[in-house]
Amino acid sequence: MSDLKKKLYDLCVSYVRKSMDAAELGIQEAQKASNDDTKSSAGDKYETGRAMMQQETDRNLSQLNEANKLMVALNRIGTTGTATKAETGSVIMTDNGNFYLAISAGSLLVDGKTYFAVSPASPIGLMLAGKASGDNFALNGKQYHIQSVS
Repeated sequence: MSDLKKKLYDLCVSYVRKSMDAAELGIQEAQKASNDDTKSSAGDKYETGRAMMQQETDRNLSQLNEANKLMVALNRIGTTGTATKAETGSVIMTDNGNFYLAISAGSLLVDGKTYFAVSPASPIGLMLAGKASGDNFALNGKQYHIQSVS
């Protein structure tokens, strides 16, 4: 099972790295556009363009900051060992889907099976935390029966 955890962990790291790369590229493009914007006789147009590029840079910096937080959270997760109760880093199999309790990274495909990477702070993450094999819970009118936790 630790091989599965490692694969899920690696997919989450890849997800975060893509977000970081996209944010860094956006920052570089906005700075380049701002530097390339030459002052014309229409001063207001120039200032508006620079303000827009600054907003774009700020937005990308915010996204980069969030991605860094996700990477820090991932760095705290172990990929070995098994758990009897769901905790950060656990793989939880239910009758209504399989979950990896780590970060919110959407659905991940490993060996032909879909797993949903969910944050411990998300509604489903909060419901999963501390649950063991055989436990049940309901979320949004849907019943879940936990088949295994590792």
